[in-house]
Amino acid sequence: MSKIYAILFLTFICVNICGATNDSRKAFIKKYKSIAIQEMDRTGIPASIKLAQGILESGCGKSQLAVNANNHFGIKCHNWNGASFIMDDDSRNECFRKYRNPEESWVDHSEFLTSRSRYAPLFKLSKTDYKGWAKGLKKAGYATAPDYAQKLIKIIEEEELYQFDKPGKRHRQSPGELNYKLGDTKNYQSRVVYINNIPCIKVQEGDTFEGISQYFGIPLKRLLAYNDKNELSTRNGMHIFLKKKKNKAPKGYTFHKCKPGDTMYMISQIYGIKLAKLLQYNYMENGDKPQPGEMISLRGAAQLY
Repeated sequence: MSKIYAILFLTFICVNICGATNDSRKAFIKKYKSIAIQEMDRTGIPASIKLAQGILESGCGKSQLAVNANNHFGIKCHNWNGASFIMDDDSRNECFRKYRNPEESWVDHSEFLTSRSRYAPLFKLSKTDYKGWAKGLKKAGYATAPDYAQKLIKIIEEEELYQFDKPGKRHRQSPGELNYKLGDTKNYQSRVVYINNIPCIKVQEGDTFEGISQYFGIPLKRLLAYNDKNELSTRNGMHIFLKKKKNKAPKGYTFHKCKPGDTMYMISQIYGIKLAKLLQYNYMENGDKPQPGEMISLRGAAQLY
């Protein structure tokens, strides 16, 4: 086969792996939209951007890197101590991060963006400004392709991925599921988000346990229990869960790498895990503090070496 025909053949395969109208994109979106939304709620990265990057970077999960390394975002081995996968990219024999499952790749993509200063300006943008995010990713050097931003925007608009960035469009409540009061001056219902498939409210200035309890008709004592609290203090940015937390983090969230200032309670609220279970998994007592860099097990007993 001549070189020109080989190039055309490979181009045909790539287009058909994840073409604009075939079912591969639809299946990919259906499979990963939940984790994209959960990561948006956790970190602020628009779900539309994560889905579009995943589609583009991984060929809808069918690229060599996605199949062999569960790497959906083309992240290389910079500052990485985990498993790796070697393949040719911009240069020969480049090192890429390798994950145990695709979900780990989606979580690490969030950590990659949130932990590097060059992406910090993006987090000042609205979660619905997908065009700003796409252009910002290109400007910050995420990819070398000159039309990278336009490709992301095209995918988002063709697949209407922007719908996942709007909380009111993403989650439909069953009638009477949450007994809120329409006449309350604070419309908490419009602010309900989901972590680990549990409804919760992200605290803003002026929010209180008492107000949220009254609004949703949840006894205050029960609301505190849902959140592993025995007193009424809140802080901006924390989440108040409206139902019981789970025994495990969502599938794909196997560990949390501690940052300075992290507490076990904060970690339990980030992932919607009961504090007692989180402590049990990590052989800790209530009040024990994790160390920066420590890996906290989120779905089962930590391995002891």
